[in-house]
Amino acid sequence: PGLFLDNISKTIMGKVHGSLTRAGKVRNQTPKAEKQERRRKPITGRAKKRQQYNKRFLSEEAQNPRRKGPNAGSGRK
Repeated sequence: PGLFLDNISKTIMGKVHGSLTRAGKVRNQTPKAEKQERRRKPITGRAKKRQQYNKRFLSEEAQNPRRKGPNAGSGRK
């Protein structure tokens, strides 16, 4: 009984698209591009909150009782 079902399943299922001899054809044809230098992406989420906490409460400047504002280094005009 299993022989009959095996033959039916083989005829119903289709073939794999394309032959494996052409695998990677397009990728191999494209010219090699050098990797670009990218700017480091800004940190977000938990890591950003951690950085803020360390800057505000744990740094050397944080021990100073008179706290400067976040734009103190920009200079005045």
